[in-house]
Amino acid sequence: MARLSIPKTYKLYIGGKFPRSESGHTFEVVNAQGKFLANAAKASRKDARDAVAAARSAQSGFAGLSAYNRGQILYRIAEVLEGRRDQFVEEIRASEGVTAQAAGRQVEHAIDTWVWYAGFADKYAQVAGNGNPVAGPYFNLSTPEATGVVVALAPSGAKGESLAGLSAVLAPIMTSGNATVLLAHPTQPLSAISFAEVLATSDVPAGVVNILTGDPEPLMPWLAAHADVNALDLAGGSESEWVSWQSNAAETLKRVVPPTVGIPARSLERIVAFTETKTVWHTKALG
Repeated sequence: MARLSIPKTYKLYIGGKFPRSESGHTFEVVNAQGKFLANAAKASRKDARDAVAAARSAQSGFAGLSAYNRGQILYRIAEVLEGRRDQFVEEIRASEGVTAQAAGRQVEHAIDTWVWYAGFADKYAQVAGNGNPVAGPYFNLSTPEATGVVVALAPSGAKGESLAGLSAVLAPIMTSGNATVLLAHPTQPLSAISFAEVLATSDVPAGVVNILTGDPEPLMPWLAAHADVNALDLAGGSESEWVSWQSNAAETLKRVVPPTVGIPARSLERIVAFTETKTVWHTKALG
């Protein structure tokens, strides 16, 4: 008996839920040959505002977890992603027009990225922090802490690599306890929303990661100037008006990481880029 297939409806991911855009607008996602694949939600400014509010609400609780627990959360993302490997391979093949082997390598790269940053979650502070030499009977200790709410633009490489790109920016932001509003790649958003399902079925608290799809150009000037956003990762912004966004961000003294060429490499520097250094003084016991 013949049956109709059920095409997937790609929605936003805000506060641990999957809402449609409040505007009701969608856009067509096509493959490399221009063939229709799916409709995806087109995020509005109201959706972006809701995402920032959800991120702010969740950030302090996430940062308050032990570094070991955050590492376990990141590792669990890798585990769930591994279990859904075949789904992502097929989705990347359809969306990016690459071979199954290339799609498989991209998924494996994304999984390895999450494992790499999970291992650094309880170690980066020892590397980036320091005991500072001072004159007098004092201890002076500097430690890195999460900067707060980060807006990130997911990049892609020469051959697409949307899943690898979003993992490369999202994992280091989460490592230190930040919450994120991630804008998926505008023409290759399918992996981002399927990845949101990975987040929803792992141990990530609701609101720690929020994913918006659609055109980032109307949203970014507003997000860059938003007073409740603490930093911008413009990794995927090389073809956009990112200089003006940086100017908008300066009004509220945001940390800004400029666009990259291709997919950012795994590095301690990407973790530290979204931290603030806290220095504590303490007197030595006199005996």
